[in-house]
Amino acid sequence: MTIRYEANPPKILDGTDRQESIEKFVDRVKRISKFCDAVHITENVLGFERVPPIEIGAILKKEIPELPITVSLRIRDKTEEEIIKFVEDSIENRFSGILILLGDPSQNSKPDSGNIPTKILQKLNSSNYNSKIDFYLSISNNPDFSKIQNKINSKPKGFMTQVIQNVNQVENLKKNLQNFEVIPIILYPSIKNESSAKFLNLNLEEYSKNFEEFVNQVHKTTGDILITSPSDFTSLYEFLSKSKFEL
Repeated sequence: MTIRYEANPPKILDGTDRQESIEKFVDRVKRISKFCDAVHITENVLGFERVPPIEIGAILKKEIPELPITVSLRIRDKTEEEIIKFVEDSIENRFSGILILLGDPSQNSKPDSGNIPTKILQKLNSSNYNSKIDFYLSISNNPDFSKIQNKINSKPKGFMTQVIQNVNQVENLKKNLQNFEVIPIILYPSIKNESSAKFLNLNLEEYSKNFEEFVNQVHKTTGDILITSPSDFTSLYEFLSKSKFEL
């Protein structure tokens, strides 16, 4: 039974105090970790360079040793050697899992590696890294299950979904992926997150009025959810601090 918080590390921008940005980020995670069970740290969302999840995760593990941490590993602009280093660093820092994904095109024109998530996962499994850390792949919120056999054959621990819209999507995923963990991603409905909803073609009104009930229904189906709120930490923090989940 797990409620995860998705945390986007600070962007690396000219003129900003990197250390101050890291300290503010860590403080936020420390605060919200009191009301969730785990944290997922992303990597370079939309291709913008951010503080690496390994660096941020290592700091969090020192600050909150008992907090389970999963991280995103984007492979679009990494060599296989860099990928192995990322995985070994994650194991050394006692992270619980890695989401392997292609990632958005880099904003700084880094070349595309040509790596494919399923093939990378197969290589990692063949080297027995999956005995030391869990691996996850991303999946559509409404996939064509006849076309994802490569993902299934690569044997991840489970799947993290695209942002979901309704409980039916989650039930369909769980029904068709019974041998895998399914972690649905839910966008917190707030005015500040409306731009994200628009980008993702989501209708927040579909679940915003009874959001706590919606979270409970999804969590009851999978036992594990990931809540994201990219532009509104404060509202999500208040929601989590006041909610009573049926765990």
